[in-house]
Amino acid sequence: MSPRTRHASLTATGALLLLGIMEAVGRLRLLGDSWPPLTEVASYLGDPVARGLLGRALAATAAAAGTGFALGAAVAVAVAVIGVLVPPAQPGLDRLAAVVNAIPLIALGPLLITTVGRDSTPAVIAALAAGFAMFVAATSGLAAASAAHVDVFRALGATRRTRLLRLQLPVAVPLLLDGLTLAAPAAVLGAVIGEWFGAPRGLGVLLVSAMQNFEVDLLWAAALASALVSLAAYLALTGLRALAARRFA
Repeated sequence: MSPRTRHASLTATGALLLLGIMEAVGRLRLLGDSWPPLTEVASYLGDPVARGLLGRALAATAAAAGTGFALGAAVAVAVAVIGVLVPPAQPGLDRLAAVVNAIPLIALGPLLITTVGRDSTPAVIAALAAGFAMFVAATSGLAAASAAHVDVFRALGATRRTRLLRLQLPVAVPLLLDGLTLAAPAAVLGAVIGEWFGAPRGLGVLLVSAMQNFEVDLLWAAALASALVSLAAYLALTGLRALAARRFA
């Protein structure tokens, strides 16, 4: 059995074991009525009305998370590039990113609602959640070029811009994709948190409504949908990262 096959087999076994444990805990009511069996949640999703409700909420959350993910990643890479092109600005940009990341996302919700509005708040919080992971990956990747290669470019009289485009960005691609794999789940979480503050639709709205009305099946369906979106984004970007690693290694 090849290492890749063994890894896939172990992953599948672990996932099935986890699902089995979750089903057993629900069946035996070890945690009370708030933890239903997964089969009961799946049966709930068989209702066309529930499926339609969850589908609309999932689409809204995915759109907000995707917008925030793209915006956060673009701004993070742009800021990292500015730090490379203007070295004196690098320490200040690093500190600014650390300060912004230190602010709890949930504390920004009321402020953002009054500034960007309820519709845009989930996307903005998703961008903030994804941005720091992407910034760290970008700054690390742009600094990953070997000293020997940098010395060659300097000896040939290359400008910072040329060195960035011809050396640092290609070397940074695997680390940039690592950042994207971390930023994508963070963006989904940020979008869901942003929807808690009164967004018109989304999985976060369903989670709050289900908690307030003790609709356990809806609560679990929305939570599992959020987890599956994050997992799907992570797996897709992990596959892309593996392809890029072979090309840029």
